[in-house]
Amino acid sequence: MHLVRRLPSLRLAAWLPLLLVSISYVVSAQDAAPKAPVREVTDTYFNTKVVDPYRWMEDLKGPEMVTWMKAQSAYTRRYLDALPVRLALLKRVDDLSNANVVVSGAQRAGDNYFYYKLAPGENTRKLYVRAGLSGAERLLLDPDKLSETDVHHSIDAFSLSQDGQYVSYTVSAGGSEMGELHVLDARTGRELGERIDRARFDSGAWLPDGKSFLYNRLQKLPPGAPATDLYQKSRVYRHVLGTDPEKDEAIFGADVNPQITFEPTLLPFAYPVPGSAHVIAVVNSGVSPNSAFYVAPAASLGLSPIPWRKIADFADEVSNVDLHGDDLYVLTYKQTPRFKVVRTSLSHPDLTKAQTVIPASDAVVTAIAAASDGLYVQALDGGIGRLWRVDYGDGSAEAITLPYKGSLSIANYDQRMAGVLFVTSSWTRSPTIYGYDAAKRAVVDTLLQPPSPVDFSGIESIEVKAKGQDGVMIPLSIIYKKDMKHDGTNPTILGGYGAYGISREPSFSPGSLAWLERGGIVAVAHVRGGGEYGEEWHMAGYKQTKPNTWKDFIACADYLIREKFTSPRYLAGEGGSAGGILISNTITERPDLFGGAIIHVGVNNTLRAETTSNGVPNIPEFGTVATEEGFKALLAMDGYHKVKNGTPYPAVLLTTGINDPRVEPWMSAKMAARLQAATSSEKPVLLRVDYDAGHGVGSTKQQRNEERADVFAFLLQQIGSGAGTSSSVVSIK
Repeated sequence: MHLVRRLPSLRLAAWLPLLLVSISYVVSAQDAAPKAPVREVTDTYFNTKVVDPYRWMEDLKGPEMVTWMKAQSAYTRRYLDALPVRLALLKRVDDLSNANVVVSGAQRAGDNYFYYKLAPGENTRKLYVRAGLSGAERLLLDPDKLSETDVHHSIDAFSLSQDGQYVSYTVSAGGSEMGELHVLDARTGRELGERIDRARFDSGAWLPDGKSFLYNRLQKLPPGAPATDLYQKSRVYRHVLGTDPEKDEAIFGADVNPQITFEPTLLPFAYPVPGSAHVIAVVNSGVSPNSAFYVAPAASLGLSPIPWRKIADFADEVSNVDLHGDDLYVLTYKQTPRFKVVRTSLSHPDLTKAQTVIPASDAVVTAIAAASDGLYVQALDGGIGRLWRVDYGDGSAEAITLPYKGSLSIANYDQRMAGVLFVTSSWTRSPTIYGYDAAKRAVVDTLLQPPSPVDFSGIESIEVKAKGQDGVMIPLSIIYKKDMKHDGTNPTILGGYGAYGISREPSFSPGSLAWLERGGIVAVAHVRGGGEYGEEWHMAGYKQTKPNTWKDFIACADYLIREKFTSPRYLAGEGGSAGGILISNTITERPDLFGGAIIHVGVNNTLRAETTSNGVPNIPEFGTVATEEGFKALLAMDGYHKVKNGTPYPAVLLTTGINDPRVEPWMSAKMAARLQAATSSEKPVLLRVDYDAGHGVGSTKQQRNEERADVFAFLLQQIGSGAGTSSSVVSIK
């Protein structure tokens, strides 16, 4: 049982006009959002002075900030609750989200299947096991029973021992992602009593003995330590069941082996390869595809020092490796920005002489999986998922015929078993979990995920390209009702991201029907900074080239307007996390182009990012103010510092979770305060705060539904047909 090894994430990793009445809120003075006092702080970077009016907000625990945030949250809650269409939208979103069971994270262990399931009427996903695809399922873990307070708990990740007897998992509270590692017996569901804190990134990688596993653990910080130290100097430990985790032996990482050194900000991981006598160690930033890889015999883990051998360095530009016997398969983007797969000897690796297995092409190779029968290769080709099987004997590559065109992701495989599990989806088709039967050379529906009864037959999607400001063609996905009219009056949400080389692949969202069935349009701009065309596309929206990200977004907005899908008055931009850079810069550069904007847990103040715990790990993606070049790039992408007084900004809804471990809540607070003070339009700027959430990971179904209903209601009020035409005043006391 083996997940496709994906990198640990510190990445910063979304509708008819009112038919009867549309109300434009004219907020009276007593109902205005609470003002934030201005206390200017001036910083000088390389002879450039930068004035920050709301630096005091960065003290989130300060009494004044706590009071201001709660007042903003209460004001926003009153405002949104008063929107006449919100309750109807929430009921519709609830109904859509409860129409079907959602199964995810499927893993195999022998004949058993383990998976998360979120059932209709339930709020958090639970962990189940099933004996074979036709056997009865059994509940293993309900996170709701782990909470002893009103704070909800969620399962962050789980791993299986190689014989499937034990399940290690991490659980966190309130969306914090600060996981505690537990172990249970899969046969009985009994907890073994293991409790390992600071397991932020790792649910364990089990060794062949079935009694021990490897895991990454953050360092224990002393009281008063800088927040920026949080993710530095972590280590990989070996834990034996029934022993004290405080006595676990470090096997890899900071200060473990004097022969292996790397920057303290980098993250180490290690995992055994089932069916092999080796353990692979990985060093990665958490935000980049580039990693260094080491190998050691599993039997040597008790030695000191462990004889780690480097098999790929950062200069080799490798994102993943896998093993079959003595063959080392390597996924690399060196001189091939859309990636290729090569093979070398594990015992004597030499990437300069490696044999090409899958050559570079127009398709972007995104994952490899070495099963017992062949190497499976996942790729993205013009926004469509592809899957190949490479025969170990003759090296021939066979394209696997897929049931339909859409996204594809290898979910699970085992080097000791044939075939793979993979998931497909599209903008209008619900996910399906398939298995590839290597013996029959056939794709088989596992039936683990029933098809959704939500009817998207009246919805269609198209893929077009918009011409960017420099002539580059930008992919744009557009989803809408089949009877949509090209008259420029369709309320439209244009979403985007554009960071870390992450691609926005087609995905099914039943809740979006609440917007689409009302005549709304959903569009996705595949801007530079993402990975739709490989690492070259990523690098074209990165650090100094970051402005391409929002300029591409603006080009996509212009396309939608030019082709009469919508017009500025009916158009809203939406982005989250690193997509906050995208939206904050879009609305400050072209406020005239949008009637509304949504920024979820956004990075809005990039100049101050590296003062935070998760800002330091993100320096490889965005840069640092410690260099003049880095400072200029960060200032150029800092939406907060681009806000200008007296500018008619669109209506803006910013959201944050108070437990967010990736983007500090003050990022949203400072942006909200600045926009509220600066805008000359009468359009609202709202700050929505969830005090039982983080970055969105681990949020409950109801939390997600509430936020979606808030967003749809807010946007229907602002960009729905007739918005702005009524002089009605609605009190939100």
